[in-house]
Amino acid sequence: MATSDGWYLIGPLIAVGLVGFLGAVFWRMGLQPTGPGGGDTDRLTIFKENEDYGLLWPAAVTDDAEVADEIRRLLGDAGIRATTAVRRDGRVSVLVFCEEVEEARRLVSS
Repeated sequence: MATSDGWYLIGPLIAVGLVGFLGAVFWRMGLQPTGPGGGDTDRLTIFKENEDYGLLWPAAVTDDAEVADEIRRLLGDAGIRATTAVRRDGRVSVLVFCEEVEEARRLVSS
């Protein structure tokens, strides 16, 4: 095959076309690239600035670790599984599963 026939351009043209097609599909699906310079950064953010505890929700937040342990024991006596976590601001959160958060908040507030 002689290089003057132009057949050697078919492979790169197919590759460029495929990349363009995939780019259009991803753009249509809403997977636009976001960078630090702006744009909608909340759509594809994995690590957010706010604290995320997964399936656990804060039932109470206190400044004192002893108070948090007391609340955790109170919830444990009521049959609610609870744990504590230190937040970035130094305060202590008492965490429970989302199904039990309303009951735990009711117990803590009384």
